[in-house]
Amino acid sequence: MKPLNRKNTANTATRPLKIVQFGTGNFLRGFADWMVQVLNDQTGFNGDIQMVQVHSRKPARGINEQEGLYHLIVRGFYKGKTVEENQLISCVRGAINPYIDYKAFLELANSPELTFIFSNTTEAGIYFEEKDKDWTITPESFPGKLTALLFQRFRHFDGDPEKGLFILPCELVENNGQKLKENILRYVDLWNLPGTFEDWLVKHNTFCNTLVDRIVPGFPLDAANKIQESLGYRDEQMVMAEPFHFWAIEGTEELAEKFPADKLGLNVKFVSDLSPFRTRKVRILNGAHTCLVPVAYLKGIRLVKEAMDDGETSDFIEKTIFEEIIPSVDLPEDILKPFAEAVLDRFRNPFIKHKLSDISLNSISKWKVRVLPSLLDYIKKENQLPKHLCEAFAALIVFYRGHYKGEAIPLKDKQEILHYFDQLWKIKPTEEVVSSVLSKIEFWDQDLNLIPGLSQALIKEVTLLLEQEKR
Repeated sequence: MKPLNRKNTANTATRPLKIVQFGTGNFLRGFADWMVQVLNDQTGFNGDIQMVQVHSRKPARGINEQEGLYHLIVRGFYKGKTVEENQLISCVRGAINPYIDYKAFLELANSPELTFIFSNTTEAGIYFEEKDKDWTITPESFPGKLTALLFQRFRHFDGDPEKGLFILPCELVENNGQKLKENILRYVDLWNLPGTFEDWLVKHNTFCNTLVDRIVPGFPLDAANKIQESLGYRDEQMVMAEPFHFWAIEGTEELAEKFPADKLGLNVKFVSDLSPFRTRKVRILNGAHTCLVPVAYLKGIRLVKEAMDDGETSDFIEKTIFEEIIPSVDLPEDILKPFAEAVLDRFRNPFIKHKLSDISLNSISKWKVRVLPSLLDYIKKENQLPKHLCEAFAALIVFYRGHYKGEAIPLKDKQEILHYFDQLWKIKPTEEVVSSVLSKIEFWDQDLNLIPGLSQALIKEVTLLLEQEKR
């Protein structure tokens, strides 16, 4: 097979640099970069992306050896149908490492048609590092690097108001755009940069809060040889993603005109408020995942797909979503139900081996954010306990016992939480275990024993699970 590069591939002309992207990982390559490719193919967008390495001190040899080229491998279910598509992504130029060539990194700011900044530097990437004392030396943090890039652009174009940028962070942090802007302004103070720069930064650059959603597992290791044979290229940088994608952006009409992805059938929305979409994702997608884990795991199931293939478990999660979570959320059904249907398709994806044990990480804190609001709001609205959410809550308590049917459960949580459950289950009877967990204000910010009937319902379900263990 031929190696994938621009000599061996037709129709990969260089376009104007419109996007500087902080991060070279799978998610952006399988999400935002793919959208830019669609814009190039179907509109007059005509823009390239230059990646910037954020953390590594080593050059990004893989993507640079392929001159930025790679294939997106889309695999999964969409509206009940299996999807298998391959697409060449040619809009990425490669990756620059600012630790190796800081001058080349700063010179990206001089690109006249640069319009956007994309980023995905993990949830911990948006932070302020006081040790970054001098913008002329490569800053450690991503906000520091971006501040230096913006200052270079301000200087190069003499503060031209038309040269401001749209900044679209994709980190899974609430108000990510606002938090990024706040950290950049701290660097302006730390580095004692001119007030005229701060004025240009605030008035002529747009920091957008965003919400992203797509599962991008990355390199399809198990099927790599077969896929490469079908492509006719040796592509060591290909990325697999599910068909579902969603990008909500708090942005202006000007941004929607410059980045018209929503006009191409892509699931992109420019909105004035992300809150409904965040609530939808946290309560339905994340909440269903968090409910599914203990229920399915105690049945001996280990993968999400296996859970959806099991009739009883699949029925449980569908009823949890449609009969209890959706009724608890104060949003229109036409926003919630299509998303919920897509979630079930995503859970059934045969190409992604999503381990329940991976989803179980920090389940107590996840339960508080993702599931407890649905349980409480359901009770408030319906004046009764939600049957399936209670079953899932009981399963969570048993799950945190750390073993079931003679098999250890690989719990992943803070050590103090694991120690609490270990000691509780060793010395307390079932009724007191449930009561103690519900009264743990550090977990739930309230005493859940005060909810009428909840303790009794959970004791009944926990007892049932412990009886089933003996069968």
